[in-house]
Amino acid sequence: MYPPQQQAYDRAITVFSPDGRLFQVEYAKEAVKRGATAIGMIFDGGVLLVAYKNAPSKLLVPESMKKIFEIDRHIAATASGLIADARRLVDIARLEAQRHRLAYSEPASVETIAKELCDLMQVYTQYGGIRPFGVSLLIAGIDSAPRLYEAEPSGALTGYLADAVGAGKKEVEEFFEKEYRENLSQDEAISLAIKALKKSGDLSIKPETVEIALATVKKKDFVLLSQKEVEKYLK
Repeated sequence: MYPPQQQAYDRAITVFSPDGRLFQVEYAKEAVKRGATAIGMIFDGGVLLVAYKNAPSKLLVPESMKKIFEIDRHIAATASGLIADARRLVDIARLEAQRHRLAYSEPASVETIAKELCDLMQVYTQYGGIRPFGVSLLIAGIDSAPRLYEAEPSGALTGYLADAVGAGKKEVEEFFEKEYRENLSQDEAISLAIKALKKSGDLSIKPETVEIALATVKKKDFVLLSQKEVEKYLK
């Protein structure tokens, strides 16, 4: 049970509590914490995304649980929380990326797409009758350099060298504080990300439950690794 003073302020997105909190936004962040862990990391000459797919049933087809989404050839995103919300945001980001190409005859920067999504997420914290998006996104890509951003349900946008969202966020970030360095090679970065994923809890880490995608400065297009390639890194 929530304390009585909180119950008076947690029913509407437009009402601040006396101590300046929006409880519905905080509840959305709690939904993110219940999601599967996802990791983003910048390495020497590129950026990668690693996402864990929680498959609670043997009857479930792992390929149907997509966790890394291509926004444009040079931009991709992964998410934790309500994945249906993430798909909606990804569709909006894809549309914005194509609009930018048509209007300016050049690809949109990673920051431009990330800001567009965060602006929309922030709008959903201002009006009655709607709810915040219950998802955090890691948006990665290559423009003039590798980029990695985290978009929170509040609409906050933060750039990172290495980051995580989801259930194991705290454990992964503590691990990265000790182990991460900027001059990691591609193979070292993937291995470090998988080690970090194992730190996030008692997960059944198998090739079919882990998605890995990466892009490099030399070849800006994102590539999703096959299960055989993922298995090689897991070994």
